[in-house]
Amino acid sequence: MAFFERHKVMSQFLIQVNGGAYGSTGSFRALKFCQSALAQGHTIVGVFFYQDGVYNSNALLTPASDEFDIHTAWQALSEAHQITLTNCVSAAWRRGILSPQDALDNAKPQWNAATSFTMGGLGELVAGIEQAERLVCF
Repeated sequence: MAFFERHKVMSQFLIQVNGGAYGSTGSFRALKFCQSALAQGHTIVGVFFYQDGVYNSNALLTPASDEFDIHTAWQALSEAHQITLTNCVSAAWRRGILSPQDALDNAKPQWNAATSFTMGGLGELVAGIEQAERLVCF
């Protein structure tokens, strides 16, 4: 057995997703990176959705039956590996993505963020960076 196989170093990653659910490959590549890293024994400390990445949390996304459902895939990854999915609240509000509490606080008649995604600020991103060994942005 080679030295590197016996002394495999595992990393802790924080993932930042800037790409929307559809229209770019960023979110899909981030999801595949997470799946691959986890399969190799690495840890994902969290996923932070920023800029257009917040669109991944929209519970109203309804892709065609023959299309990949990235929204559901993020939720499944989160549930299977207890990975926190955090939206940048400012980016989300600017793009019309609201949690139930955000809708209530802002007197909006409805909300559309899936409850498996939490709202947070850049403080959560910084805390994740401090916890992780590497930040990978898509």
